[in-house]
Amino acid sequence: MASDATAPTRDGEADTGDKLKRRITGPLLYLFILGDVLGAGIYALMGVLSVDVGGVLWAPLVVALLLALLTAGSYAELVTKYPAAGGAAVFAERAFKRPMVSFLVGFSMLAAGVTSAAGLSLAFAGDYLATFIDVPTVPAAVVFLLLIACLNARGISESVKSNVVMTIVELTGLLIVIVAVAVMVGGGRGDVGRITEFPDGATPAMAILAGAIVAYYSFVGFETSANVAEEIRNPSKVYPAALFGALVTAGVVYALVGIASATALPPSELAGSSGPLLDVVGAAGVGVPDWLFSAIALVAVANGALLTMIMSSRLTYGMSDHGLLPAVLSRVLPERRTPWVAIVATTAVAMLLTLTGDLGMLAETVVLLLLFVFISTNVAVLVLRRDTVEHDHFQVWSFVPVLGVVSCVVLMTQQSAQVWLFGAILLAVGAVLYLLARLATRRERA
Repeated sequence: MASDATAPTRDGEADTGDKLKRRITGPLLYLFILGDVLGAGIYALMGVLSVDVGGVLWAPLVVALLLALLTAGSYAELVTKYPAAGGAAVFAERAFKRPMVSFLVGFSMLAAGVTSAAGLSLAFAGDYLATFIDVPTVPAAVVFLLLIACLNARGISESVKSNVVMTIVELTGLLIVIVAVAVMVGGGRGDVGRITEFPDGATPAMAILAGAIVAYYSFVGFETSANVAEEIRNPSKVYPAALFGALVTAGVVYALVGIASATALPPSELAGSSGPLLDVVGAAGVGVPDWLFSAIALVAVANGALLTMIMSSRLTYGMSDHGLLPAVLSRVLPERRTPWVAIVATTAVAMLLTLTGDLGMLAETVVLLLLFVFISTNVAVLVLRRDTVEHDHFQVWSFVPVLGVVSCVVLMTQQSAQVWLFGAILLAVGAVLYLLARLATRRERA
């Protein structure tokens, strides 16, 4: 069955039925992943990290990159081996042959996706937007999600091309930080020596680990690319290069931003700021206006929401196509060939979540669920080694997924009991939804 689902085509691609158009090229995929990884988190990350590592902001970012690359290796093998929409849920289905496990893995990804999109929409409609226009937060967030859904439904090509523009703007903001501090140092200001100074009394190794746990979340987002595998041209050749290239690019930029932040401001000032990068640019004194950074932050948030909703809708489509969700969710627009029912469903859920207003605990719980997804994917790589396919694909060293599992377990041990409890409740809700879906399917068959 695996070979039939992934038979090679004349273009050297694996044919998964071609219900979705293959419009994503290598450069578009690279920018898709880079835009999703960069996200909006880095604009506030430096202040949090400085509490743990003082001025050594670059070290936990590098460690976090190495941890992310472990799980990325597993995704590179499985996506190129089974290039179909659905991502981690489909991998779990193939590896464990337990529909319940597959559903819960997919449900964890969906929970992460729609919750992240809801949180990003609230962030977009909050203080950043208030810099330019004063409107009620929740209605503005709902309208924002509606616009994202329209772009998503128009087509994957239009969506990823919009991502190209937004990623460039987003990356430009970080480059402004790096260049501004370079000019600052060139003028004899700033303190480069701070980049090796830990907080008083801190153990360097433990401080870096604590910081890496925070920094790791700035690299989360690469997994969403697995859910557009069915729309990538020649995924076996394109996907690994785009994935690893985007992660390394993000890691280098993050490390440079960390060095720049510590050089421009002492850790105490970074830790006390809600917009540390804005303060860094201000300290550099290069004349960059505040409104420009607010605009860049809005673009970063919008880009993250667009890519997250693309992932959520494609994951819903893929799970439906594999019988894990109702069949109606796999319907596509005749002309655009985009999964419109899945887009409507995931957008509606995200809109409902915006009504809660406070998504802090839910967002932390979603991160915990993503670690479960990563463990599942790393184990699936090893289980599926005995399954062969007819086309060439990327293969990671066997020790890499093992280390990936260990890294996820280490990160999970840092979560609070409250987050674990909420995660268990969400999984229980997912189990109920799965049983209801199975019951509905049986009734339809009867």
